[in-house]
Amino acid sequence: MDAKPKRRTFVENGDGGEDLVLATLIGNGEDLGPIVRHAFEMGRPESLFHQLKSVVRKKEVEIEELCKSHYEEFILAVDELRGVLVDAEELKSELSMDLIERNYLHNIPMKALKMAIEKTIPIIKLHIKKKVTSQFNEWLVQIRSSAKDIGQTAIGHTSSTRQRDEEMLEHQRKAEEQNIPGLGDFVYTLDVAETDEDSVVKFDLTPVFRVYHIHACLGIQEQFREYYYKNRLLQLNSDLQISTTQPFVESYQTYLAQIAGYFIVEDRVLRTAGDLLSANQVETMWETAVAKMTSVLEEQFSRMDSATHLLLVKDYVTLLGATLKQYGYEVGQILEVLDSSQDKYHELLLGECREQIVNTLGNDTYEQMTSDIMPAFPYIAPFSSMVPDTCRIVRSFIKGSVDYLSYGVHTNFYDVVRKYLDKLLIDVLNEAILGTIHGGAVGVSQAMQIASNISVLERACDFFLRHAAQLCGIPIRSIERPQASLTAKVVLKALRDAAYIALLDLVNSKLDEFMALNENINWTSEETPQNENEYINKVVIYLDTILSTAQQVLPLDALYKVGSGALEHISNSIVGAFLSDSVKRFNANAVLSLNNDLKVLEDFADNKFYSTGLSEIHKEGSFRGCLIEARQLINLMSSSQPEIFMNPVIRQKNYDALDYKKVASICEKFKDSPDGIFGSLSNRNTKQSARKKSMDMLKKRLKDFN
Repeated sequence: MDAKPKRRTFVENGDGGEDLVLATLIGNGEDLGPIVRHAFEMGRPESLFHQLKSVVRKKEVEIEELCKSHYEEFILAVDELRGVLVDAEELKSELSMDLIERNYLHNIPMKALKMAIEKTIPIIKLHIKKKVTSQFNEWLVQIRSSAKDIGQTAIGHTSSTRQRDEEMLEHQRKAEEQNIPGLGDFVYTLDVAETDEDSVVKFDLTPVFRVYHIHACLGIQEQFREYYYKNRLLQLNSDLQISTTQPFVESYQTYLAQIAGYFIVEDRVLRTAGDLLSANQVETMWETAVAKMTSVLEEQFSRMDSATHLLLVKDYVTLLGATLKQYGYEVGQILEVLDSSQDKYHELLLGECREQIVNTLGNDTYEQMTSDIMPAFPYIAPFSSMVPDTCRIVRSFIKGSVDYLSYGVHTNFYDVVRKYLDKLLIDVLNEAILGTIHGGAVGVSQAMQIASNISVLERACDFFLRHAAQLCGIPIRSIERPQASLTAKVVLKALRDAAYIALLDLVNSKLDEFMALNENINWTSEETPQNENEYINKVVIYLDTILSTAQQVLPLDALYKVGSGALEHISNSIVGAFLSDSVKRFNANAVLSLNNDLKVLEDFADNKFYSTGLSEIHKEGSFRGCLIEARQLINLMSSSQPEIFMNPVIRQKNYDALDYKKVASICEKFKDSPDGIFGSLSNRNTKQSARKKSMDMLKKRLKDFN
């Protein structure tokens, strides 16, 4: 709405009366024709012309002061939207160049004055444009310097909200574990109240509103729209460049917060500044930023050699994504970078855990841990320090895995965590323990403790899985199905068996040192032995020590494996001694000597089998049965009718553990002596002749059979 121009009287100190009159007439819009005619009649047109020029100059000054006066009033008024609208109307009525052009210029009769004013108006417009543009440029500098703080404030608010939600989930998990009554009262009570982000992040857009309004008044709002978009895009491209003076792990928060602040500002401008910025322009800027950020993150992640650093950056990126998602930005592509880097992160994490586990194994004394909570009744654990240390490492790995996969593209990532947990237990823990077992520096007691430790870790797999499920927010009942168990359990069982084999190898090696049958047995003795050999007592003492220790450390099934394995080895050693190339021949006295030794072992085996409680578990087996091959061979070599071995019924009943070829080779070495166990010189002829015939018949039939 146009306002009627006010009439004003000029009062200037030092001006002539004629100038005052002329200015008053012009100001009141009166006709100057009579004055002009009078000047020409008086021959003073030059004087009138100078007076008019003086009036023009005064008008210019007045217009400039008028513009300045109302411009300053405008600055104060825009602090409130209502004031902006009121002062804008006043500015239109008193300052508008269009008003001057429409209402004043056609009232000015003098062509020269009219042309002067027409030239002045564009200058004034340009002056206003430059002035407000300068102030806008100052705002550009200021808002860019504030963008980091804006972004950090918004991200910090998101972080606080996330922390509250996590605390609520943890509270809920603990309540579920303890079966606290009334749990249903607070299940799913996460803080989902919407927060006005504008109240959290505060910054001033008044300069933008003012500049855009003035440009609109000047009719050049499109020009300012282009200017705004161009300069903000330049700022964005600059913000997207990472620091070359600081490592990314030290500058990533500043880098990402700056970008977050930038787009929070643009969202506010889009929502509150009318048509200054279009949604397509904001989308274009966001696509530019996403492309650059994903490129930077992919490159920086590929260079990182620390799982901790990668996790720190990942956490901040997810906070950035969650923050900007609240402002309507699509962040899926950024989160996909994190998803594609999960293998890199877990490889680094596995490497760190491998180093920790190797150190744990190296520092273990392989002595059972003792609890002194009650000194009078100390508890001796069946495992050494490597078990709790390893469990801590595994739990830490699970948490690190869950931390990285949380708040990413996928909400249900339990299966991914389980996959990497299997990888840790199989590729790292299993390999490290296997390396220790086969490293050559492990003794019998250490191997026994390692086997016991593996049994505990195998059972701990179920607890590891439960812990992973809890951190992932998965109901425990969903992982208690047999098919949901870890593959690592099977691998650790095989590892435990490998430990038993290594243990038995060590035990058997020591038994070989004690037995040394080639040296400890006189294979062609002329004397009939009355007692066991000395070496067998050492063997029994060693076996008793080993099995007593195993009974304290290993479960009963493992104890049985150790005992049966050692006794089977002794049995094989006895049979192997008969087959040895170093034993060219043996007689009945040698058989009797070994029979005495074998009886001692059988008595020990029976006693140990029952005293350890194994008889309650293995009702159909025994330690004595582990010596069966040696016993059947001794019985056959002591028999007065060895040829009955070829009778299928008798062989199945009494000699089923013996091999044809082994028996044939051993029989070929048997050479009975005159003073054998079958009689003295006076009465041996009949019995020995019959036994010799039977042995010869057995040899012949075995040859035919083979």
